[in-house]
Amino acid sequence: MALDLVLREYEAAGRQIRVGMVGAGATGRAIALQLGTPVPGMRLVALANRTLANAERAFREANIHGWTRASTAREADSAIARGIPVLTEDPSVLTACEAIDIILEVTGTVEAGAAVVLDAIAHRKHVVMVNAELDSLIGPILNEKAREAGVVLTNTDGDEPGVAMTLLRYLRTLGLKPVAAGNIKGMVDYYRNPDTQRAFAEKNDQDPRKVTSFADATKLSMETTVLANATGFRAGRRGMYGPACTDVREVAQRLPAQAMLETGLVDYALGAAPHTGAFVVIHEEAPLKQAQLAYYKLGDGPFYVFYTPFHLPHLQIASTIARAVIQHDPTVAALDGPVCEVVTMAKRDLKAGERLDGIGGFCAYGLIENAAEARGADALPIGLSEGCVLLRDKKKDDVVCLADVALPAGRRAEALWREQQRRWPLREAEAASAAMLAGAAS
Repeated sequence: MALDLVLREYEAAGRQIRVGMVGAGATGRAIALQLGTPVPGMRLVALANRTLANAERAFREANIHGWTRASTAREADSAIARGIPVLTEDPSVLTACEAIDIILEVTGTVEAGAAVVLDAIAHRKHVVMVNAELDSLIGPILNEKAREAGVVLTNTDGDEPGVAMTLLRYLRTLGLKPVAAGNIKGMVDYYRNPDTQRAFAEKNDQDPRKVTSFADATKLSMETTVLANATGFRAGRRGMYGPACTDVREVAQRLPAQAMLETGLVDYALGAAPHTGAFVVIHEEAPLKQAQLAYYKLGDGPFYVFYTPFHLPHLQIASTIARAVIQHDPTVAALDGPVCEVVTMAKRDLKAGERLDGIGGFCAYGLIENAAEARGADALPIGLSEGCVLLRDKKKDDVVCLADVALPAGRRAEALWREQQRRWPLREAEAASAAMLAGAAS
């Protein structure tokens, strides 16, 4: 049965999907606002955030009242059973709470986010990651752990990877052949930093570092990496092509045809109307089918663009929640091992002894790279860059390598990333090819 009908039946029967959310930043507050409407058959019953004032604000703005604080899973269970929403500073209260069906991980962090996901999986809970930072780094190994536990781990519809993947899967059901997919991006400037983005961030009640990652290509690269890992499509080159387009439909003619046909591509259309959303390119070579598509104003082919002219994470996440709980269907999740990774690039000349400030900072930006080439270059993942101390100077736009830095000790995310590398080792032939390409690039 269609999800909307199932959710309406849930609501009519007084039954709801009980949602716990970790994170009450700008995105978390927007999600709380929508789920507090409420969505039929679904309720936000608990919220964890390290700063309780922000969690209280999220509930207040969502018109969720009568909440109580809980310091243990048992206290949370008892409150939720009585219809009382729960606030806590401790995410483990939610991940261990039997009254919660699914966890939304909305921290936007790597280390803390990994802990939340692992704990939720250990307690056999479905998880929606609104966290491209985490998913692009270790999504494949986390997905394997979720599958082993019999739960769904998924990124979300509403963010571009989910919008593109939902469209791509629909097109496949029509018998069409997707060969490229990606984002519609307004601008990219690798050298933006929290100072240049501060005014925009304050105007929109956002974190300047988060907004910086949107502008400097890091978030774009993380999102297309999530999409690459879910489709098997590759990046045509480090950072992708990103052709400038007046309209997104032009992207079919601006991307290299041979690469689309041979490997599939993740990429982005720069400055293209409708200026938001995601696209999928399909290939059709049959003349009669081309004539039909031309009749319906999709162009002359053989490549055709379909697109969704919006991406609304706070709204569309409800679909991902329902699909995960009711159908056990991840909206977008890694197929297997990593296809692409996001490598660390020097945003300015860097000196030995400097400490990197991570995603959305002053030191580095991230670019998507095919996994073989990233490993061949010994590239430092941008998701592990925060807190690393440089051992040698790096010039602006250089790749920062693992050998160039001293990494902080004891990080769970790094341990998972190394486990992921061992689980999907680079084959000998790939390694040789990657090393050759890396040498040519340098």
